[in-house]
Formats: sequence, structure tokens, C-alpha cells
Amino acid sequence: MESSSLRLILLQDYNTMTNIAAALETEGISVFRFDFAGNGESEGSFQYGNYYREADDLHAVIQHFSGENRVVSAILGHSKGGIVVLLYASKYQDIRIVVNVSGRYDLKRGIAERLVEDFMEIIKKDGHIDVKNKTGGVEYRVTEEALMDSLRTDMHEACLKIDKECRVLTVHGSADEINSVEDALEFAKVIPNHQLHIIEGANHGYTSHQNELASTVVKFIKSALEQDKVSSK
Repeated sequence: MESSSLRLILLQDYNTMTNIAAALETEGISVFRFDFAGNGESEGSFQYGNYYREADDLHAVIQHFSGENRVVSAILGHSKGGIVVLLYASKYQDIRIVVNVSGRYDLKRGIAERLVEDFMEIIKKDGHIDVKNKTGGVEYRVTEEALMDSLRTDMHEACLKIDKECRVLTVHGSADEINSVEDALEFAKVIPNHQLHIIEGANHGYTSHQNELASTVVKFIKSALEQDKVSSK
């Protein structure tokens, strides 16, 4: 039975991902888009950190399609999803095209801003920190275990293990208010086979730069797929 091609899996269900998926499908590239548990439309509770477990969940999805005789050629993730696709590439080394959109390199940076200044003292005392939204409701809970797991996740070490045959694109907005553009520059230093594209003026959600983001991703993936086709002949 001949394999059919599921070209790309997208992680994180933002408008950003929806627009990229539409642009890829216009070019004839089939896409499967899903949320991890507790994200977007998926059931379950949101888990802080949890990066390697989500990489394992992604592997289960890819294995499912493999069992259906469908080949996954590329994976793409935005923000936390960007971290996950890079960890996946580092651990499993079975995908040759990876796109990291606005992923964080230094997972220790900005924790105090996202939680509270004395987060370590509080979490040691109470065992957790509740992160609240603007109305005062609890958005999600950070446990000590989850925090320690996040702090132990070393993106530098992981990226060094990505296979040299795996082509990686990092796209980042110069005005990203969540993950600093410095993160993208660090990825460019350590990932062996890497392209970097900075979108000037773009924020974390690419609010006013959706078209440039989509065209950058489409151009990279089409080129990478064509290179794979040539090399396989």
C-alpha cells in the first residue's frame, strides 16, 4: 500500500496557526492542526511547563498517522509549541523540517514577571502558585513539580542534539512582548541547520504581520519539501 503524505502538523490553536494552515493548504500542502490538553479546544487542564511530555504527545500523534500509512514531513509550533517542536526534533530525530515561531530559548527568563517576584519562596511554602487573570480569576496553577520541570529543561543542550539533516526555521517578531527576540538569536547560534527570519515590528501574536509570517513559513516549507524530493531521487 502506497503511503500518502500528511505534510505538516501545527501545534497551538491561535489565529496565527489558522492563517498559516490556510496559506499552506492553498499551496497544496495538507495540514493537521491540534491543541495539547488544556489548550485551545482540547479538553483537560492547562499544565505549566510540561514540555517533554507534550513532545511525547506529539510523537503519539505522528505515530498514529504513520499507522494510517500517512507520512508527516514537517512540524510547526508557535510560542510554547515552538519549544515543543524543537524538543521533539532533539529527542526523536525522525522529522526533517521544523518551524519554530516565537519559541522561548531561555526558560528561566521572565518567570518572576509571569508569576510573582518571590515565586520560589511562595512555591516552596505553599506547593503551588495560582496565576490569575485581569479579573482576579485563577487562570492556571503552577505546582512546584511543574516549575522544577520547566527550570530543568535546557533548550541549549536540546538544540545541540538536533540532527544536522533537519532543517529548522525560526521566525520571531522584533517587538515580541512575551518572548524576547534575543531568544531567536540564541537558537540561530546553536541549531546546526538553521534559518532565522526576524519580522520587524511584529508582536508575539503577529497582529499586523500575518501575511509576512505566513509567506515566510510557506516559502521555507515549500523549498525544504522540494529539496527532500530531489535528494530522494
